Amino acid sequence: MLSILLSAFFAGIVAILVTVAIEKWGGIIGGILGTLPTTIIPATIGMYVEGGSEDLATSMSLIPFWMLLNALFVASWVVYPRMKEGVTLAQMTFVSLAFWSILALLMTVSLTETLNYFSERMVGIAGLVALVTLGLWMTWIPQKAPKGKNSVTMNVLILRGLAAATAIGIAVQLSSMGQPIIAGLASVFPAIFLTTMVALWMAQGSDVPTGAAGPMMLGGSSVAVYSLIAPWALPEHGIIVGTLICWFSAVITTSIPAYQWLKWRRSLND
Repeated sequence: MLSILLSAFFAGIVAILVTVAIEKWGGIIGGILGTLPTTIIPATIGMYVEGGSEDLATSMSLIPFWMLLNALFVASWVVYPRMKEGVTLAQMTFVSLAFWSILALLMTVSLTETLNYFSERMVGIAGLVALVTLGLWMTWIPQKAPKGKNSVTMNVLILRGLAAATAIGIAVQLSSMGQPIIAGLASVFPAIFLTTMVALWMAQGSDVPTGAAGPMMLGGSSVAVYSLIAPWALPEHGIIVGTLICWFSAVITTSIPAYQWLKWRRSLND
């Protein structure tokens, strides 16, 4: 129970900081900072403590596909307003969550079956490749990514933290109950992405959150890399050292290159 509460608390704190980062530094820097492997840390530790190394490996192998699912969720915030003029925040929230739920159901069924034929690592690598490909495609033509002019209210920030904390807490609890696949899905429920989009839309208008969408999609690949390293690093090196190995490996191989890519694409289109 303690690991569940600690995981949820840490995830909530991190979730609040992401909105502030995007608001202060704009969509590119904020989007990359907001998708650093942060909430995955307490989720991974909690799953390892509660479910063991085997359940951790199963849950983590599907994280790249769940991050791909979240990338498509974020993409809907860019694509749908272009398809329909005058979209309200309430409409956008409903459409994006409905889209995510349908895809989550389809992917859960298909990936559960896929694991019967392919190794967990192979499935995870396939998800990572698909996620990076989508992120590069969505950021090929940069969108405006302005800084926020208004402050997101404290109530919204607290609500955002509670949403993320709840998602991570449920994920760890499911892992302890022997539901690794569902736990992995719950651990990446788009609480952070949703509350980021909603909070920034309410405070800044639609330009700030949609400008951060592409960078968030590409930056999310760091979480996928973290998840592929964790099943080896934590059992082999322990929780503290293993977590550090996962985090630095993910940031160096994905977050930093993603930032350089976004800077390059923006310079070519200025």
